[in-house]
Amino acid sequence: MTTIQLVSEHACFGGKQQFYKHDSRETRGPMKFSVYQPPQAKAGRVPVLYYLAGLTCTEETFPIKAHAQAVAAELGLMLVAPDTSPREPRIPGDAQMWDFGQGAGFYVDATQAPWSANYRMYSYVVRELPEVVAANLPALAGATGIFGHSMGGHGALTLALRNPTQYRSVSAFAPVAAPMQCPWGQKAFTNYLGPDQEIWREYDATQLVARRPFPAHILIDQGAADQFLADQQLLPEKFAAAAAAAGQKINLRMQPGYDHGYYFIQTFMADHLLHHAKILKG
Repeated sequence: MTTIQLVSEHACFGGKQQFYKHDSRETRGPMKFSVYQPPQAKAGRVPVLYYLAGLTCTEETFPIKAHAQAVAAELGLMLVAPDTSPREPRIPGDAQMWDFGQGAGFYVDATQAPWSANYRMYSYVVRELPEVVAANLPALAGATGIFGHSMGGHGALTLALRNPTQYRSVSAFAPVAAPMQCPWGQKAFTNYLGPDQEIWREYDATQLVARRPFPAHILIDQGAADQFLADQQLLPEKFAAAAAAAGQKINLRMQPGYDHGYYFIQTFMADHLLHHAKILKG
């Protein structure tokens, strides 16, 4: 069993907000993640909802900024949020760009040196972290969902579409929905995965949903005043079109006046937690 170290713990809405670190076999270095245990976890195992954060974020961003704990406490959901990339060992130049390297793992398993040795965020989130959570925390088996924001919305959609038996529910805030067609995705995929675009397709939600729809309804919220929407970085319309053609049940909600930040996420967080709770609690 992987040994995890409790970094800090804070009482929160009758439950507890915790921060952990452990040595990762996938990233070959220390990794950090946050956990909110709702009050119901004192009496037994509870459904688990993973949150994947966006560019430049850490494991602290979601619990501090998203204001999710109050509703999670009411619904009895455990919230788990990993860091967005490895932090050690350092790779030369890994912090030179805000949209690539540290804080920008894009939830892929890199195949290109020097990133391939440590930047294995897909396998870390899909395989290792759930093992760590199951072994050390009161997680209810078979009741797992995933959601995320921006780069993390890309990760949530991709991981769910590729692993529909592991994740029963999925949603996203302003996801990078078609990374093969946007500058952020093209930059990350070229550097992490190399030039073979067939490999890229395995990490592009628009490509994946066209091949095999997710069994459950997908909820996506997108701010209509999002600056990155105008920059053609997010492309939710591409995902929506592919989903419609594939028969995927999707609710893409364009929210007038909202931008890309956490005030937007706070506003619609309760809707997303309720979306997951209805599916996970069945």
